[in-house]
Amino acid sequence: MSEPLLCARGLVKTYTLEQRPVEVLRGVDIDLHEREVVAIVGASGTGKTTLLNVLGTLDTPTAGEVRFDGRPLDTGDDAACAAFRNGSLGFVFQFNQLLPEFTAVENAAMPLMLRGDGKAIPKARAMLEAVGLQDRLRHRPGELSGGEQQRVAIARAMVGGPRLILADEPTGNLDTKTGEAVFAQLVELTRTVGTALLIVTHNEQLAAACGRTVHMVDGLLTGAATVAAKGD
Repeated sequence: MSEPLLCARGLVKTYTLEQRPVEVLRGVDIDLHEREVVAIVGASGTGKTTLLNVLGTLDTPTAGEVRFDGRPLDTGDDAACAAFRNGSLGFVFQFNQLLPEFTAVENAAMPLMLRGDGKAIPKARAMLEAVGLQDRLRHRPGELSGGEQQRVAIARAMVGGPRLILADEPTGNLDTKTGEAVFAQLVELTRTVGTALLIVTHNEQLAAACGRTVHMVDGLLTGAATVAAKGD
């Protein structure tokens, strides 16, 4: 069995609320292998977003370790984490976080522009075409529908060639029909490109399209969180 692309052991995250500790993650273990598509399902408030933020080095665990490609991530080094995120990860959020003053192609190109990639715009254009937005390249977010905005966010997450996409309720702000279409496109695109995908959702029906589903309850994962999928 190959070593996991992403491996987390004993993740604990504790916040202080009104001078009292609140334990959001209570010793989470999870593995994710190359090209795997895994869904984390759970009700609101169970710790799903916190876990995704810790795995993506957007937050620091109180205890535990995250390893990527066999190497531990130093979540205390902000510069190293930023470089890691830009080079290896892509993020899709519930609220797309597009920059309103930039066009669709400029928003999609942003990760590559931050790297100083001289071909950022052509690469972003190709990725937007892959998600069916070839006629919306020069439109700003305010001129796009909710589904189109989320497709721009998917293109932005994919454009840099990440090895792992972390998606937090990417359809939570969309109507049912549009959400299903965006979810299917995200899963299909990551499988086509060969990128691993870890997606957080409360929707069991959508999660069924993934290769493996685990459940989060009160800060702990249940199910096959550390078992490799048999393959897509």
